[in-house]
Amino acid sequence: MSAVLAPAQAPPARNGTVLIAFTAVTNLADGVLKVALPMLAVGLAASPAQIAAVGFALTLPWLLAALHVGVLVDRLDRRVLLGAANAARIAAVAGILTAHLTGAVSLPLIYAAALAVGVTDVIAATALGAIVPGAVPDAKLPSVNAWLTGAETVANEFAGPALGGLLIGLGAAVSLGATAVAYVLGVVVLLALARVARPVAPETARRSVHGDIKEGLRFVWGHPLLRTMTITIAVLITCWSAFLALLPSYTTGDLGISTQAYGLILGAIGAGGLVGVALVRPIERLIGRRRTLFLDLVGTFAMVALPAVHPHPVVIGVGAFLGGMGGTLWSVTARTISQRLVPAHMYGRYSASARLLGWGTLPLGAAAAGALAELIGPRVTFGVFAVVVALFVVPFLRHVTPAALTD
Repeated sequence: MSAVLAPAQAPPARNGTVLIAFTAVTNLADGVLKVALPMLAVGLAASPAQIAAVGFALTLPWLLAALHVGVLVDRLDRRVLLGAANAARIAAVAGILTAHLTGAVSLPLIYAAALAVGVTDVIAATALGAIVPGAVPDAKLPSVNAWLTGAETVANEFAGPALGGLLIGLGAAVSLGATAVAYVLGVVVLLALARVARPVAPETARRSVHGDIKEGLRFVWGHPLLRTMTITIAVLITCWSAFLALLPSYTTGDLGISTQAYGLILGAIGAGGLVGVALVRPIERLIGRRRTLFLDLVGTFAMVALPAVHPHPVVIGVGAFLGGMGGTLWSVTARTISQRLVPAHMYGRYSASARLLGWGTLPLGAAAAGALAELIGPRVTFGVFAVVVALFVVPFLRHVTPAALTD
């Protein structure tokens, strides 16, 4: 059962560049906003819990709305959804900027803006992932996916927060204004995207929203390769969350390193990710997709095992680098695989379901790591999560086979 894309012609080559530019600009704005909104709350003399609630509001929509957004993406024009999501971002930022300039800003208003931006992030990320297979020539999918992953990593995790820190020093109005301008630029860039034909689902009786959600979940669970990849990445993300939760207290407390050295270890994750983006195509050509995916298990294992085996800052930094590199290799390769396996009319629901199942494990990993560290200590806890990664080697090798990837 497959979708029909009409008209049957190769999409223009410029689409890949447009989507990469859109991703870079909007993720840069997201990174700045992640700094600006909490700092606005700090200016209102909010408590630590109230400030942390801003970040919670930004990410909550992934748990509450992802599955319904997946249905929306599969039913509507994905290009229009990208533009509408960015327009809503502009409205939310303009609203909080106006409130700040008029002295009417408040914590509930900041939470509302964060929640609104969080919803638009879910819509934009899901629509972008779903539009790529139809907007980009098939031969260019791996390279475009690598660039998209690189743009997300650099803009959202590094350049955006760094720029946000500089701009907030000039004032909240400057920071919010720059964010709004970046979102406007994203809309302008999107105008250059050639129209992408909507995928047409096979003729079936019209289902309810919940019926569509169930179909998407059944598809993920009923496909052995995609099910194994989804479960594997959920486990790996759990271990990542545990590592990041334990790292601050373990390195600055047990090992006694400085906060600057801790920052360098975190930076090693990002450096590994950037190297992964640069090398994913040569690595995939050299060893194949299956082994490229497997390198994420190796990298994650090294990241959580080395603090238990040899607790030295340099060694932990090396593990963090390998984990970041493996994570990027998985992200780029898995994105290309899913785009070629999932019917176009179902990709929104697949993407939403996979992200919900994967990202939903983030709080579980942090909570489990904290509880275990209290009982057995952080060093042994790192070892426990290394064992968890090792246990998934066999199911991965059993189901992520060359034959399955070829099919």
